[in-house]
Amino acid sequence: MAELSIAEIVRKVRKVKIVANRSASDLLAGQYRSVFRGQGIEFDEVREYQPGDEIRSIDWNVTARTGTPFIKRYIEEREMTVMILLDVSASGIFGSANQSKLDVMIELIAVLMFSALKNGDKVGLMLFVGEVTRYFPPRKGKSNVLRLIREMLSVEPKAERANVPAVLQFLSRVQKRKAVVFVVSDFQDVQSFQPFALSRMRHDVVAMTIADPREQVIPNVGFVTLRDAETGELIEVDSAHSAFRNWFQQESGRRRSELTAGLRRVGVDQLEIDTHQSYASNLHRFFESRERRSRSR
Repeated sequence: MAELSIAEIVRKVRKVKIVANRSASDLLAGQYRSVFRGQGIEFDEVREYQPGDEIRSIDWNVTARTGTPFIKRYIEEREMTVMILLDVSASGIFGSANQSKLDVMIELIAVLMFSALKNGDKVGLMLFVGEVTRYFPPRKGKSNVLRLIREMLSVEPKAERANVPAVLQFLSRVQKRKAVVFVVSDFQDVQSFQPFALSRMRHDVVAMTIADPREQVIPNVGFVTLRDAETGELIEVDSAHSAFRNWFQQESGRRRSELTAGLRRVGVDQLEIDTHQSYASNLHRFFESRERRSRSR
């Protein structure tokens, strides 16, 4: 990926801003606010029980010690913190349609950032590969969102494996209060889901997984040379063989199934995005699913 000029970055920022702002306005028609707003509550005080108080709020430990009924009071957090963890490894450069995986990820992240902006929430960003390469603490305001979009668009992807556990460990050190955390990656190499489980104990974690159809099904085009963008490894294959194409498709499906099953096992929501499809419908379905779950609790 060639380094972009300042003029190109400005042009891309404007384009992403227009698309994302429009989509965020649609998204805010009840969905973003109802799914994330008001989910976070923090402890306020313990006080004596008064007639009319909710019995389920009784603090039985304090009540047992004092012999007098006490309740716990909570207040809704006035603002929310949204943290974006973006994988900027070189595999994101790939794309067999009009946009690369990284282009789609940035555009979708911008939608979420503008949704947070319109809702008065703080937004922070971490760019990572083998480790966190850039960290921008959560802040409020339009200038902050535009700066983060500019930083994402000007990033130079690196040819190394993305280390999701490392970025989640970094998150635990710098973000002590609860946040909505979007981990945005193609998740090419997930060795363990335990870091997700640990992060979920404090934060609302969502895995946004991006994929391109050509990573799942290889066409019959004869001999082709495949290159691993993260390691540089080259391999020549004959795609004319149906056995190879079948193996490729099955192996890709196995990895995707293992990723989905692993995230579900640790209770992390997954938002799947395809470079050949509109992400808007996927985003709406994802939010509707979360809304239904929250209403059934």
